[in-house]
Amino acid sequence: MYRIHEIKLKLNQDIKMIPDMVRRRTGERELVMKNITIARESIDARDKSNIRRVYTVDFDSNISLNLPEAPDMTYHHPVEQAELKSRPVIVGFGPAGMFAALILAEMGARPIVLERGRKVSERAADVSRFWNEGKLNTESNVQFGEGGAGTFSDGKLTTGIKDIRIRKVLDEFVLAGADKEILYKQKPHIGTDKLVEIVSNIRKKIESLGGEVRFESRLTEIKTGDSPAGKRVTGIVINEDEFIETDHLCLAIGHSARDTFKMLFEMGLDMSQKPFSIGVRIQHPQAMINAAQYGDPAVAKILGPADYKLSHHCENGRGVYTFCMCPGGQVIAASSEEGMLVTNGMSNSARDGQYANSGLLVDVRTDDFGSDDILAGVEFQRRYERAAYEIGGSYSLPRTAFSEFTYSDVARCLPDFAVSSINEAMPFMGRRLRGFNSPDAMLFAVETRSSSPVRFFRDEHFMSNIKGLFPAGEGAGYAGGIMSAAVDGIKVAEAISLQGPRS
Repeated sequence: MYRIHEIKLKLNQDIKMIPDMVRRRTGERELVMKNITIARESIDARDKSNIRRVYTVDFDSNISLNLPEAPDMTYHHPVEQAELKSRPVIVGFGPAGMFAALILAEMGARPIVLERGRKVSERAADVSRFWNEGKLNTESNVQFGEGGAGTFSDGKLTTGIKDIRIRKVLDEFVLAGADKEILYKQKPHIGTDKLVEIVSNIRKKIESLGGEVRFESRLTEIKTGDSPAGKRVTGIVINEDEFIETDHLCLAIGHSARDTFKMLFEMGLDMSQKPFSIGVRIQHPQAMINAAQYGDPAVAKILGPADYKLSHHCENGRGVYTFCMCPGGQVIAASSEEGMLVTNGMSNSARDGQYANSGLLVDVRTDDFGSDDILAGVEFQRRYERAAYEIGGSYSLPRTAFSEFTYSDVARCLPDFAVSSINEAMPFMGRRLRGFNSPDAMLFAVETRSSSPVRFFRDEHFMSNIKGLFPAGEGAGYAGGIMSAAVDGIKVAEAISLQGPRS
């Protein structure tokens, strides 16, 4: 099978024209293309008067061509798998835990998955109750439950990593119900409305392969014993009183499991402070973003709502950047602790809402924490989440127009360096995206959960200083989004499969 790049179509041209375009490019008039597969679709909107769709295409041919072969994207399990003495246990059922469990189940290891939150259908009801009535369930919310924090987001699958495992993740999402276009779109996304069913289907697949997924099961203690190699996992305790024996434990706890961070630190797990970011959600009319990006707003009817990605390096050395942009979405409250308020963005699959929103974040350095305590970053986050809650005395997000930002309640939810950095960055961002710094742009406080405030040590075998314990995903400090977390979960599953029993 061959691969050809840079096949460009005008917006009014049908993809059925691709064979003709390939024949012109190759000069082979007798070329017959078979098994045509779109490997990638992107949009070239640099010239707004001549926006093009750009394709990479794989195909079989009736003649020999001077083109590269299409790469084999098939995922293969490790060839040499050890026989595990006990069933591996995975804590957390977000993307990292989900794909670690799936891979181990496919290899016959019958993993046990423990998730502190509830099944996605029950979780959705808890989240709806929180948004509509202000009643927070601290164990079942936007952060905790089946599918992890990514379930209530845009379901964005973009990532900066390059890894063969990415295709495995995408294939599994499609098998679970996602649209096949995520296999080739430049910026694939699923949407919250579809993720609810997809994560449930992946769980059912894990169970069909011999895995076990248990909800409302919070990790409260890790049991260890001595071995020639040092301290080693022997089992865990969930919900204070139930013991499960295991010598292979994957921690995929997410970036908001602050009580678990504390427990792990106290038991001697090697971890360190990690930088993260703090800021706001910024909201604009989606029609304005479409006009700025496409020139003609009507183009959005063909290409879908436009997105953006902006950044600015401030004079104070701080970076300001947009994060997790949600076209046609909504700004949501995403708290997981009583008396604290945090915001995030969410879109459904159609992205057909009136507004666009994005995180507008500023770098937070470890020396901003004000303490050498490993968990000082957690307390830094809490300080501003508590301020956001106390301003209104409820879970209603503080908000303001950008024109009033400097002296608003929203600014009171942020450190001074974040306020000054955002004020400096906005005009520069407005030059890159017309209207971004509009006085009417709405800012919502406070966004603190872009990434974990800690990083767990792990060696070249993905193992922590406690033998048999494998940190994974965003909470461990090794991922930043659905895709990178899922890939990290697969890597950890592979590492577990190669370990085998230990003395």
